[in-house]
Amino acid sequence: MTKSTMFNVNTMVIPTDLTSQLIQKIMSLQSSVKTDYLKATFLSKYVSPDTAPADHRRNSALFKWLLIERENEATNDRLILTHEEYNILPRVTYGSFVEFCRNLICDIIGETPPVESLIGTFSGGASTSRARTRSHPASKYLGEAHVTPPCLEIFSSLVEELPGWIGACELALKPVRGNVFFTVPKNADIDRCACKEPDINMFVQKGIGTFFRRSLRNHGIDLNDQSINRRLAHEGSVTKELVTLDLSSASDSVSSELVFQLLPITWYTLLDAVRSQVTVIDGTEHRNHMFSSMGNGFTFELESLLFYVLSRATAFFTGTRGMISVYGDDIICPMGMSEALMVVLTYFGFSVNMEKSCITGDLRESCGGHYSNGLDITPFYIREPITTLPGLIHVANQLREWAFVEGLAILDPEVEPIWLWLKSHIPNVLWGGGDTAYKYQLVSLDSPKCRLAEETKGYSTELGGYFHWLNATWDRTRSSYVTRFEDGSIHVLYVDGVSTSRKTIGQGRFRLRPVRNLAVPRLPAHFLSEVG
Repeated sequence: MTKSTMFNVNTMVIPTDLTSQLIQKIMSLQSSVKTDYLKATFLSKYVSPDTAPADHRRNSALFKWLLIERENEATNDRLILTHEEYNILPRVTYGSFVEFCRNLICDIIGETPPVESLIGTFSGGASTSRARTRSHPASKYLGEAHVTPPCLEIFSSLVEELPGWIGACELALKPVRGNVFFTVPKNADIDRCACKEPDINMFVQKGIGTFFRRSLRNHGIDLNDQSINRRLAHEGSVTKELVTLDLSSASDSVSSELVFQLLPITWYTLLDAVRSQVTVIDGTEHRNHMFSSMGNGFTFELESLLFYVLSRATAFFTGTRGMISVYGDDIICPMGMSEALMVVLTYFGFSVNMEKSCITGDLRESCGGHYSNGLDITPFYIREPITTLPGLIHVANQLREWAFVEGLAILDPEVEPIWLWLKSHIPNVLWGGGDTAYKYQLVSLDSPKCRLAEETKGYSTELGGYFHWLNATWDRTRSSYVTRFEDGSIHVLYVDGVSTSRKTIGQGRFRLRPVRNLAVPRLPAHFLSEVG
């Protein structure tokens, strides 16, 4: 492509009123179950200069986080003082309920942590020592690395058990008190809270999280596959025998006493040592009553384990048969035990979000899939004003995906004028894509010519990249995994070598790249104008 073409791509101006026009067009669609649901939800995560300012959203998030911490403190006190003969459910003592949970957790993760559960990895996210812009995993094997004193004690005592590269790493370990509070955009009114963890803490946490994830998968809970919950949510919307429960601020509501009472003491001691017991908020230290926050390397897996075990225990003591599935705080269980499970969750300090939980009626929602009486009504979201060409392509592709109706070869005709209007603002050289999840080419029944490609700049990861490679490959001879295809056949897929020698950083500029396959894409459904 010529420099002038590249310049035109990068300087293309999106009409300033395009977003507002799109919103009006969507709100003008005729009423239906699917359309009404879209109208009620597609702007729920929208953030713009016209919504609440950033400091207001952050302050609201911090205020909510501190309120949850007050509730966590009360939960810790309540669980400590609960007598084992207290009936948490009718004719079910607290002692017997907790014992069932403990035994099940032991079956899942074992009584004691194996050494391999401590061998994690560095992530590409921000840490207490590094901003996200300079947080490539390879960089964290060199220079200064933060660690809390309890985690340093465990890490130092285990160095000889870990792969040999640990001793060769040029890390300058610096003790810190704990993690650092920050927020990210969530919706128009409030941010989402998270915490940046110390580097070494995160390394060990991710090892534990990976071990929990593998252990749960061996017991039928696959945290690598959200489609399981989506399929069950669809089934529940048809049969009404399964319900979907959603919890408010679930990960922040896992109290330290709950983890102490349910996990084996050796596991609790390890997790307590490598978590951040203190959170620094704007320079002020806060001692946590929650066990771990978003940003911790095992929070998601730990909460999944706890919710699965609490659900299984409730099913056992209520004599309920049926499917139980958990993905983080997305819980699916039989209708007959839902009321009892909500009682249990509330007692252990969790808040069931009744607005998002689907217990009665036709609607079921889990892991991003929304279904009403068997109909897929999953909405798409406009999260910010459309100001870039990739953003415009992404919204147009989302609209096309939403217009699909299972079993029909023609997309919703009422949506077609809106999609054609968006298409008219996209250069025709970018038409002809085949993947609605791809934001660099418009999905349409046109012969493809080009796609957008972001300009990147590559850097050598040098010695840190070598240590990163050694860590990623320390326990394998040839990495593989077993998968089941749609036809029911089982295959062993081998993973290619890990590339860690270079890192790339996007430059925020785009160029046109010719599409190699010039065949017209095969699409499951079309707009009438594409086939007429």
